[in-house]
Amino acid sequence: MSERRVVITGMGWVTPLGCDVDAVWARLLAGESGVGPVTRCDARTFATNFAAEVEDFALRDFLGERAARHAGAGESTKFALAAASRAWAGSGLGTPAGDLVADVDPRRIGLYLGAGEGSLDYENFMAANIGGWAGDAVDGRRWAEIAQARMSAVAEIEQEPHLTLSHVASAFGLRGPAMNCMTACAASTQAMGEAYEIIRRGDADVMMSGGAHSMIHPLGMTGFIRLTAMSTRRDDPEGASRPFDVSRDGFVMGEGAGMLMLEELGHARARGAEILCEIAGYGSTADAYRITDIEPAGRGGAGAMAEALRKAGIDPTRPDDRGRAPVQYVSAHGTGTQENDSIETNAVRTVFGPMAQELCFTSVKSMLGHLIQAAGAVELITCIKAIETGMIPPTRNLRSPDPKCDLDHVPHQAKDLRDAGGVDVCLSNSFGFGGQNDSMCVRRYAE
Repeated sequence: MSERRVVITGMGWVTPLGCDVDAVWARLLAGESGVGPVTRCDARTFATNFAAEVEDFALRDFLGERAARHAGAGESTKFALAAASRAWAGSGLGTPAGDLVADVDPRRIGLYLGAGEGSLDYENFMAANIGGWAGDAVDGRRWAEIAQARMSAVAEIEQEPHLTLSHVASAFGLRGPAMNCMTACAASTQAMGEAYEIIRRGDADVMMSGGAHSMIHPLGMTGFIRLTAMSTRRDDPEGASRPFDVSRDGFVMGEGAGMLMLEELGHARARGAEILCEIAGYGSTADAYRITDIEPAGRGGAGAMAEALRKAGIDPTRPDDRGRAPVQYVSAHGTGTQENDSIETNAVRTVFGPMAQELCFTSVKSMLGHLIQAAGAVELITCIKAIETGMIPPTRNLRSPDPKCDLDHVPHQAKDLRDAGGVDVCLSNSFGFGGQNDSMCVRRYAE
């Protein structure tokens, strides 16, 4: 059996800079920031009291009256449903409200998400904990009485990560393979990679895939603060996310969703779908090192990139047929932590050798914040837009480059590659706590 090629036919996102793909892309190219003070909870006393929040969002604007059936869902699920509706409509498989077009078999359309836990019912949960505490022990009966009075069964069940999968499958009638993974910051790239492999081996013709997450709540924020992973520049929120800068001091929390429609090429062509790009390869490795620290030499990240390029048939150390770098744009994981940025830069050098200095290597987390499990899907969309427009988004706040991060990080202003042949091949990196490394290669579609 000949190898099945996989293309992307639809995409949608919900981000701190908006929800329209083209409008957000324009804001990214302009170097705008979505970071500001936290409004979701009282974070005034937190070491980090700022984040990149999604603003002016209402699910009914995406799913209309059908949104009511998902009214009890958490923010992650609502973001996923909204992004999915845009990807679904863009693919031509159905309407934004989730209705399938004729002659498409829902049993051959699957779903693979990297979706995080739902929104915690924090205030009521903590009220039960505080009220149920008696001296030096928990009074279980009292805790249960308070919990019964204040907590919601719907809110509790919506915290489960599989609920996002269930809501999205139900909303769009997807009856094929359905899975969710929670591999931290690598989750949505892993989900898309596994969805790609499901189509390649023939278990589905179409896979909706991506990720959604929000951890802008007291437990999510304070957990990362205690890990010293987040920036504490309270006096300069918009300038706090500084990937590759010598003064970087951690990431900025973001939230949102990114969803894409992956489709077998023959299936897409048969129905006359618009093809946005082709998935050329996917690589996945584990550091097998520590829970939070990256393996210092970057072998895991380098291995994921090398595997994605091997599957794509690309030699990363040799120029392409136009004499350019074989990959024009690498969307960095680029969190803005001391460890990640220097180790990821070294991993890129390891993989690309002499070509490393010729490629663009930027981080949109400098503008969107870190969308955690949604980060990979949103960043893959930026790669697709780079291929479409020939433009490379900048790295914001890169004022004093770290000598250890000496590649072309496109500081401050977008780079126009249209006169240099445009953008044909991109690589998107996602590296998660626990040592999960995933990389996806996409290229301009050609017959």
